[in-house]
Amino acid sequence: MAELANIHHLEARDGLPEDLRWLVEKYPRQDWRAHDNVHGMASMWLQRHDMFRELGGTMSGGIGDYREGRLDAAEFARWFAPRLNFFLGNLDGHHNVEDQHYFPAFANAEKRLKRGFDILDADHHLIHEALERNAETANTFLRALQEGEDKQRFAADAYADENARLVAMLTRHLDDEEDLIIPLILDRGDRALGVG
Repeated sequence: MAELANIHHLEARDGLPEDLRWLVEKYPRQDWRAHDNVHGMASMWLQRHDMFRELGGTMSGGIGDYREGRLDAAEFARWFAPRLNFFLGNLDGHHNVEDQHYFPAFANAEKRLKRGFDILDADHHLIHEALERNAETANTFLRALQEGEDKQRFAADAYADENARLVAMLTRHLDDEEDLIIPLILDRGDRALGVG
């Protein structure tokens, strides 16, 4: 698994390896929403991923608003903490369900994609570490809001950098996961995959 993670490291790749893209070539992204099998699991998956993309953008926008002076420290802290907890908690929970239930079912249904699910699993470990770093830098930042401007600015910059890294990793992962899973669901349907 370590060898696989190095070859297809989340922060270094620009998509799935070509040998794992045969289903997404058969079912290109632009055709997904019109497919008969998009309802159910595929639709839920896309909606959930869109929520994570939106939350990542919201968090990036919020830290930008604070850094640009559009929110003061107290306003930002009240706005930031519940959204961060929701974002990090839901993302971690979503990955746990995928790792424990969906990825094994999908890999079992289509053995030629098993390596793809191993790549996605390795991503989850990297994202989990990034979630922990994100929470740590966020807590440092929230504590710094009680300090002087220099400490606040330094902590805000550190958090913004960590958040940007997490959002970039998440964006790549969500796209790759969709390119592997949604075409499989469209091809087989929920019931045939044992998830409907």
